[in-house]
Amino acid sequence: MQENQLFPVFFKLHRLHVLVVGGGNIGLEKANAMLQNCPDGNITVVALHFLPELEDIARKFPNVTLVQKPFSCGDLLGKDLVIAATNDRALNYCIWEKAKGSKVLINVADTPELCDFYLGSVVQKGNLKIAISTNGKSPTVAKRLKQVLQEAIPDTLDEVLNKLYIIRDKLKGDFTAKVKQLNTITDVLVRGENEKSA
Repeated sequence: MQENQLFPVFFKLHRLHVLVVGGGNIGLEKANAMLQNCPDGNITVVALHFLPELEDIARKFPNVTLVQKPFSCGDLLGKDLVIAATNDRALNYCIWEKAKGSKVLINVADTPELCDFYLGSVVQKGNLKIAISTNGKSPTVAKRLKQVLQEAIPDTLDEVLNKLYIIRDKLKGDFTAKVKQLNTITDVLVRGENEKSA
């Protein structure tokens, strides 16, 4: 059986422009997921109708634009990513075809074979962000793992990260030397956990 060969990437959505096609529950879910991770993300939602919650989002986030019209090829111009989030399989397939022809990366909701990328479950503690993927096999397992990790990782970890960032800036030497020094400094974190479990 083939293992998960996805390459994890974290997009800077404030530098990209995302097109979401679909103004219903799926479009709302995808827009919410992106904005939770990057409130400054540039998102255009194209649909014939919008849920009131999507209209609320557009009022709260000036970088979210709602365009009430049918999808057309021109909607792809200037877009970096596309999410087909309609409940119409034929329309989603059409969006996929147009995106591929325009060389724009696309995610077709609930259709893994038409996805260039997935929106995984995300665990965040301050600056620490962990994305979880099951290679499209089980979003439910990904959500459960998210809950476990969210509870297991202490909230104070962000404070540790900030202090290590300050230390890293003060270290002398080349990259290899800095990595060695940081490994020595952070070894106490791992040793502490091992001693507790012993």
